[in-house]
Parts: sequence; C-alpha cells; structure tokens
Amino acid sequence: MAEPLPIGVLISGGGTNLQALIDRSADGSMPARIALVISNKADAYGLTRAREAGIPTLVIDHRQFNGREPFERAMVKALDHAGVRLVCLAGFMRVLSPYFIQNFNGRLLNIHPSLLPAFPGLHVQRQAIEAGVRFSGATVHYVSEEVDAGPIVIQAVVPILPEDDENTLATRILKQEHRIYPLAVTLHAQDRLRIEGRRVRILDAPSQPDAALLNPPGMEFSTRITPHDIHPDARAPETDRGKPS
Repeated sequence: MAEPLPIGVLISGGGTNLQALIDRSADGSMPARIALVISNKADAYGLTRAREAGIPTLVIDHRQFNGREPFERAMVKALDHAGVRLVCLAGFMRVLSPYFIQNFNGRLLNIHPSLLPAFPGLHVQRQAIEAGVRFSGATVHYVSEEVDAGPIVIQAVVPILPEDDENTLATRILKQEHRIYPLAVTLHAQDRLRIEGRRVRILDAPSQPDAALLNPPGMEFSTRITPHDIHPDARAPETDRGKPS
C-alpha cells in the first residue's frame, strides 16, 4: 500500500474544511496525512483542531514581515521542511503571490463557495442571491495567478431556495465543501488528475450523460398540455381563435 500523501493546510480562521480533511485522513478514506497546518493568525481556532488531532502547527504572522514575499518564503521553507507535496488553502485569507504559486504549481488547491467561474471574490452568496440564479455551490480548483480562476477539479451544486439569505445558503454550501475537498485531495493523491490548459481531466471518472438538475424541482411538463394548463394571459383572444395564421 502506498504511503499517504503528505499535505499542508493553510488557514486563517475556524478551520471547518480543515476538520473535514482531518476526519477523512483519520478514517482512512482520504489517502493523505496532514503534515503541517500553518496559520497567519495566532488565534485561529483551526490551530486548536489540528493540535487536538496531534498535527504539527505553526503560526507565521504576515504582519511581522516586510512585504508579501518574505512572508511567503517563510511558509515555503516550513512546508518544504515538513515534506509537504500538496498544499490546501482552507479559509486562508491572504492573496498569494506568483512566487508561492509557482513553488507549488499543480500542487496547490483552494475551495471557493460558488460555482466558479461565477461569483469569484467575496460575499459570493449575496452575489448569487441578488443575481437571481437558481443554483450556487462550491468549487475545488488548482490555484493560478489569477484569483479564483484556476483549473476546476470538482464542484457541488446547491439549489437556492426562495427563502434563502446569505447565511442559510452559506450553511448549506459549507456542508458540500466538507464533502468535496477531501474527494479532490483523494483524486490528487491517487494521481488521477491531469491539468490540460484550463481544464482538469479525471482518470476513470464515471459519466452520467443524461443527468440534470431542476430548480424548482418537479416542474416537468406533462405529456399532454390542455388549454387549462396555459396561463390566461398567454391564451389567444377569443376573436383570434380558429383564424388561419
């Protein structure tokens, strides 16, 4: 059996996606072990999650460095020292420079709470609701120098409900984030991902060519439409009925 892939996780906050990775690593369903967790904030609760799981942690405060690159060089040095072969961003609230991204080119994953390329950036649930789209979701992608624009590995689709606000939608999306991030790490660890330009090909992936989602659900047309099925405003005026077109 192959050795679990050593991964590093960068966080800035509570670390719920980190916890999902910890859980899947612990139960053996994700063939990877977390070799190091780095936070740029000493009070990030994700550090507590890691320590309780016996995972090495490190605080590298970006405010203690004169610029972004010295800060990132310290992270690269720590990740390399820990033998990390894949880096996962899990609520890491710093934009990374080309220096860091190129150091882990093809080995740097991020998760974003929308169906990229729609709604990059911040406040994405608000963006989705205000845009009136019927679906949102979550995306795991490889990181590129353009923010939230790297090749997409996997997505989960979440319907937007009429009563949704930012918080309720974010809560449902977060549950799916916890499902797909460990899966993306697993596919990478199994060497089943091939980056081909802006696309990621997954080796031996199942296909469902007829799969589709509707929102609202159950809004299929019946096989026979009668005049009673047509909204009154859409019916032809009485005087026009029966006239040749």
